[in-house]
Order: sequence, then C-alpha cells, then structure tokens
Amino acid sequence: MNIPANLKYTKDHEWISLDGDIATVGITDFAQKELGDIVYVEVETLDQTLDQDEVFGTVEAVKTVSDLFLPMAGEIVEFNDSLETNPEVVNSDPYGAGWMIKVKVSNTADYDQLLDSEAYSALIGA
Repeated sequence: MNIPANLKYTKDHEWISLDGDIATVGITDFAQKELGDIVYVEVETLDQTLDQDEVFGTVEAVKTVSDLFLPMAGEIVEFNDSLETNPEVVNSDPYGAGWMIKVKVSNTADYDQLLDSEAYSALIGA
C-alpha cells in the first residue's frame, strides 16, 4: 500500500498536498483499490467556495459511486481535465497524474489538523 509521507490525509481517504495557499487533492491508493476500476470522475464545483468536508464531486467505479469530500475549506480553482477521457489514471497513479482538483485554501493552518501518513496507515490498518 502506497502512503507517501509528504502528503496529508482524511478519514474519507482523500490526500492533499499544499503549495503556498494552493492545495492539490485526490483519492488515496487505498481508496482506489477499494473502489475498483474507476470509470468516471465528476466535479461540478469548479469556481465554487466550499467548507471543509463538503462534497466536491463523485467518483464512479464499476461497482459503486462515492462522494469526494474536500479536506480543507476553499475555492475549487482547477479540475484535472485529463480525467474526463482517462479516469482510469486514478487507479494507476492516484498520487500523480490521477490528482482531481486544486483548491485555493481559506486557512492554511487547517493543513496541520489533517492525518499524517502514520495516522492514515493506522486508520486503514496498513
């Protein structure tokens, strides 16, 4: 199970990296394995400002559809358009090309409240 130490995580299996006040968000390796083959990623919240833990989109797999929860409050400023034609990249590269959105975060201090790789590993029993 790949759980990069340089990222933060949520109990809902999103990962986040922060560069200044811009955060990149995706789903974890654990989440994509649990979901199975991802066939569609939908984000209809572009240019909207959402609170922490609000639903920013959905990911559809062959077996199920799951909500995506925002790890930190902020404005959704970018969607990874390549997922429209290649959603399966979330399965093959969840921490790289499979990122989902970029967020201009409201309060960068909230980053420190998220799970680190060790806490996330404990959460999923890895």
